[in-house]
Amino acid sequence: MDNFHVIHMKQIKQILIVVIAAFFTAGILYFENVLQLPVFSAAGSPKAVYHGEEKGNKVALTFDISWGDEKAIPILDTLKKNNINNATFFLSGSWAERHPKIVERIQKDGHQIGSMGYAYKNYNSLKPEQISRDLILAQNVFQQLNIKDVTLLRPPTGNFNQEVLKIAERFGLTVVHYSIDTKDWTNPGTAEIIKSVENTVKGGDIVLLHASDSAKQTASALPSIVHYLKKNNLHNVRVSDLMANADAKSEEVK
Repeated sequence: MDNFHVIHMKQIKQILIVVIAAFFTAGILYFENVLQLPVFSAAGSPKAVYHGEEKGNKVALTFDISWGDEKAIPILDTLKKNNINNATFFLSGSWAERHPKIVERIQKDGHQIGSMGYAYKNYNSLKPEQISRDLILAQNVFQQLNIKDVTLLRPPTGNFNQEVLKIAERFGLTVVHYSIDTKDWTNPGTAEIIKSVENTVKGGDIVLLHASDSAKQTASALPSIVHYLKKNNLHNVRVSDLMANADAKSEEVK
């Protein structure tokens, strides 16, 4: 009888250990996947911002960086020389963790930093859990580099759908598209990059440029672009400042 009692107690203890471990694991998953990710809800479907208020005479120069070691610094130098200290840089997490000094320089110069995820993969071709994981990896890198208030997301490759918008919203991120695509990464010539801005730019525009190594002509085009903006009384601002009004334009993705 005593032996039976001992065996029975051992079984109970084993069951309790399994139950406690299960609750502990569930708790960890809850904290990792829910509590660390701010959840925002809004009426209607989430939308991507692509334009600000036109009457404010404000534009936003934005630069994507996903790879390369050579072009970011010349672009930062050019911006500084032309008194632009409020551009917006969208960085992939994998690039940022390999270039902490450049990231530090971007912040020191006064520019805003947004996310392009971690691995620069087309989000439209990924499963929801893969997108979430990519955003978490990027978020961790930005935290390690002491980049605060990352609230903007430019999906890698520029492609996104309604699912991407919903996931971004759960992370507290606003998807930012653009209204002017300079196509500078194709290196069409400095004059063509300048013309792509001068021919269409107006208040509220978000201009897409690149600071990855593929964009070999962007730095040389920047002085003329900045001069044109100033000449036409257009003031460069961070994307978050461009959005800080009720008339910022967004579009719903079907």
